[in-house]
Amino acid sequence: MAAAPEPVFWLGNDTLRVSAALFAENRQRLCQGLRAKDGVVPKSVVVLQGGEQNQRYCTDTDLVFRQESFFHWTFGVTESDCYGAIDVDSGKSYLFVPKLPESYATWMGEIFSTEHFRKKYAVDVVQYTCDIVDVLSNLNPDVLLTLRGLNTDSGSTCREASFEGISRFQVNNTLLHPVIVECRLTKTDMELEVLRYTNRISSEAHKMVMKNVKPGKKEYEMESLFQHYCYTKGGMRHTSYTCICGTGHNSSVLHYGHAGAPNDKTIRDGDMCLFDMGGEYYCYSSDITCSFPANGKFTPDQKVIYEAVLKSSRTVMAAMKPGVKWTEMHRLADKVHLEELVKVGILNGSVEEMMKVHLGSVFMPHGLGHLLGIDVHDVGGYPEGMERINEPGLKSLRMGRLVQERMVLTVEPGIYFINHLLDQALANPTQSCFINNQQLARFRGFGGVRIEDDVAVTATGIELLTCVPRTVEEIEAFMCDSEKSLSPLV
Repeated sequence: MAAAPEPVFWLGNDTLRVSAALFAENRQRLCQGLRAKDGVVPKSVVVLQGGEQNQRYCTDTDLVFRQESFFHWTFGVTESDCYGAIDVDSGKSYLFVPKLPESYATWMGEIFSTEHFRKKYAVDVVQYTCDIVDVLSNLNPDVLLTLRGLNTDSGSTCREASFEGISRFQVNNTLLHPVIVECRLTKTDMELEVLRYTNRISSEAHKMVMKNVKPGKKEYEMESLFQHYCYTKGGMRHTSYTCICGTGHNSSVLHYGHAGAPNDKTIRDGDMCLFDMGGEYYCYSSDITCSFPANGKFTPDQKVIYEAVLKSSRTVMAAMKPGVKWTEMHRLADKVHLEELVKVGILNGSVEEMMKVHLGSVFMPHGLGHLLGIDVHDVGGYPEGMERINEPGLKSLRMGRLVQERMVLTVEPGIYFINHLLDQALANPTQSCFINNQQLARFRGFGGVRIEDDVAVTATGIELLTCVPRTVEEIEAFMCDSEKSLSPLV
């Protein structure tokens, strides 16, 4: 008799097949981490609550569901309103799914059996959520480990599992969070394969945008092309975050694209484009930024700023390896930017002295990069006991720890000409003494340049996951290619 096919997530065509074994390995890693942690007693059971289906305000219009990240990392379940449990000693896994009313079959489709979900997600036991108390009682745990902890990036606290009857059990909500965060921090081979895929599809989508951008089009048209490519070619229903499609002066707005500035400007000849967009597949993210001239040809000023940022990016990536301090990589990027701005003539004086007064943060107020995984700003940047460095620029750095093998990080240096930051620097004698205001004036309204790549840390350096044209020569040659006029619908 032939063996049953391995359960996989797959959206057909050329999309990636993701094995349920990815999540079984994650659960195994989690159990190993918990068994090694002080304070975790035998007969402990992890209990996680998945995401809920929500509606738009007071209406019955469903928002497109996306699974809660910790639950997805552990079980890979795409349906809403589920719970999961893991016996830490044995590693046995339990999935609890809603018991649906008959009317569901009329409006929403087939009602599947518990056996269907057991096979689909390769877990040991599937029961209904209404039976969770009985199932857990039969396990007779000494303690339930629930998830409660601070996301050091957002400042929000993750949601702790709760259900009617949980008060019958002894519950600990402090032990699980630091262990599961450390597990998510480093990626398995199977996770890296999914992240390579999200980067490949998103890189191709960026290239499609570069082929089709031209003066007279709207920024949101470029957002639409990106999303269309990611979905049709990669099966990516979600992007990892709100697309940033800034052109001209908008390219200096770090998180442009929000409801108050919804990628609605008309692209003009001579504009610099800064397109920061990433597709998400099966909840795994990508985060890529491409900067280039809208007309496909760099002006001298655009070229010099772009090449300064490219030099910073490549200098950092050449220095990255396990054991280096991420804060020092940020400072390295700042140093390269300042050195290059001196060559341009915007700054003059000692770069070492500029660093002491944090002049780099005037031109790059954000952090160099962040962890990437199931969340675009992935968890684990500041473990318990590690504080952010309260300095301009570094206080916005989303990770403060040493670089480790199997981390996936973004490297995203940028130089921006943000009027209110420039005005503050000019009003500050410790910074204004380095600024050539006459040279700076011609860059007012320039916008900004950001180059963002996703990298996986290896034993000796990095693996570059992103693949888009990067040098000035590559970008200009790519954008003037005769295929530029091809529709992305072909």
